[in-house]
Amino acid sequence: MAFREINSKMVQATVAPGQRLFSQRGAMLAYQGDVSFTPNMRGGQGGVASMIGRRVANEDTPLMTVEGSGTVLFGHGGHHVQVIGLSGDTLYVEADRLLAFEGTLEQSTVFLGSQGGVMGMVRGQVSGQGLFTTTLRGHGSVAVMAHGGVFEIPITPQRPVRVDPQAYVAHYGDVRNKLSTALGWRDMVGRGSGEAFQLELSGSGTVFVQASEEKL
Repeated sequence: MAFREINSKMVQATVAPGQRLFSQRGAMLAYQGDVSFTPNMRGGQGGVASMIGRRVANEDTPLMTVEGSGTVLFGHGGHHVQVIGLSGDTLYVEADRLLAFEGTLEQSTVFLGSQGGVMGMVRGQVSGQGLFTTTLRGHGSVAVMAHGGVFEIPITPQRPVRVDPQAYVAHYGDVRNKLSTALGWRDMVGRGSGEAFQLELSGSGTVFVQASEEKL
């Protein structure tokens, strides 16, 4: 695993020749060795991001390519950092909460509420959270950020989990997701938290939930 937790707000990454890491811009705290940091220009402009007004991972989320030989300390904004190891799984990460990941992982973008249809898209836009999500697939490790720590909740066929979209961090497994509202449209005005909106996750897997509704 490339990442090692130093404390709750900082991870150390090992960079080796022929390998690469990707990190959020501004996440590097310190480094030792012959390490380079290059802006990653993947992705285009416009598209769904412009239509909805919500940035899409890989399109305008700034990433840095990290290469060379040495060690790097990553952290951002004093947020809690959690390392997640993947062994062929697909991890869905709320785009703003992605701190760094190994280049061995295949990266793409999905709309988290797609299984909820058009209404899910509208509700996700109103809540301002849980829309476009970075997916990381394969073998490697990922460092994600959260407010106040992270709690893992198992998802089983018998026990689906409902999460406040603003508390959602990431999930993996054979899981279906659906954005829904617990209130009528008149009651939703001015509300963006889980009292009005819920992200329902069903199937088999794990969801990572932060201890605060505060956005990053």
